Amino acid sequence: MAASLTKALGEEVRYNSVSPDLYRSFGFPGADELGNMFQFYHDFEEVCVSTRHVPYSRQLDPALQDFDTWLKHNAKKIPIE
Repeated sequence: MAASLTKALGEEVRYNSVSPDLYRSFGFPGADELGNMFQFYHDFEEVCVSTRHVPYSRQLDPALQDFDTWLKHNAKKIPIE
């Protein structure tokens, strides 16, 4: 995703890995819940990934886009500071 964002935005985007425990410590509303979600995705990655079936999703929504296609249409809407 960082490489795709870098290409679409014309500015370097770097991935910063943050542990679920550190994320929970950020203290903003919802930080605990997001940290828990990231913990679940980490601990149960195989289960999470196995439930995603792109062909079925495309049956439900034929206009479904991959990330790079979405970026082509929306990169200009992402605010850069």
